[in-house]
Amino acid sequence: MGNTGKKYNIKQELRKLAYMLIMVFTILLADTIVANATTEEDGQEAGSFLDQTDSEENRTAINEAGSAQTADDLKELNIANSLHITYDDGNGELSGELRILLILTAIALIPILLVTITSFTRILIVLHFTRQALNTQSAPPNQVLIAISLFLTFYIMQPVFTQMYTEAIAPYDAGEIEFDEAFEKAMDPMREFMFSQAMVRDIDVFMQLAEVPWDGESQDMVPTSVLIPAFIIGELRTAFIIGFIIYVPFIVLDMVVASVLMSMGMMMLPPTTISMPFKILLFVLADGWNLVIVNLVRTFF
Repeated sequence: MGNTGKKYNIKQELRKLAYMLIMVFTILLADTIVANATTEEDGQEAGSFLDQTDSEENRTAINEAGSAQTADDLKELNIANSLHITYDDGNGELSGELRILLILTAIALIPILLVTITSFTRILIVLHFTRQALNTQSAPPNQVLIAISLFLTFYIMQPVFTQMYTEAIAPYDAGEIEFDEAFEKAMDPMREFMFSQAMVRDIDVFMQLAEVPWDGESQDMVPTSVLIPAFIIGELRTAFIIGFIIYVPFIVLDMVVASVLMSMGMMMLPPTTISMPFKILLFVLADGWNLVIVNLVRTFF
């Protein structure tokens, strides 16, 4: 037991000695680094830098706090706290930072604009009605319907997007037009599309609510704030009308199946359970997806 205690004490002493040597080595190394970093030449450069920063010409704080008397003096009080929006060589182009900010803002607004001022709403509602009429619950799933609606929207809106790019975006990137003019030229093709799809009665109602005079024909007299809600209401109305037309043959099939089941005395069996396979068969034989999608796209042309 005595030998074991001595060995244990010796191990503790060796560990303490090793820790002390490591600490001494670390202190010596730190002193060496500090000594090398504070040589005479570095000290002179540091002193000259401090002298320069203390000079009145190179300070960021030009005047003392509270010494500003006018708005101009307040602007010059501390130039480091000012926000400047610069232009590229004075040619009217925005700086890179501001362009990034505008692009991020546009990315956040793109989903809302895609749903409201394009053909996306009508297409998605009609496809949803088609799925409900087939009574297939989740086939096709929502992701597939949204993807189909997006691709069809890009197909329908491609001439509008191309015109917006050639007349507004490309000249603005080249510095030929300013931002305000580019925005107006970009909105013109979109306004023409919405005006061609919106109904006159919807536009007239919102023009009356806004108390803006309108002759019932001129597009230039209709502001964009009136045209967008009128276009959305027209899209919803058209989509529900098309959905009703799609529902009619499937309702007739449900009625026939229900009548057959009642005549056979099978009143406890749900008619939709029997009619769903016949709906799918009828839809496939009639090439239903081609009829629905092609005729839906033709409503925009």
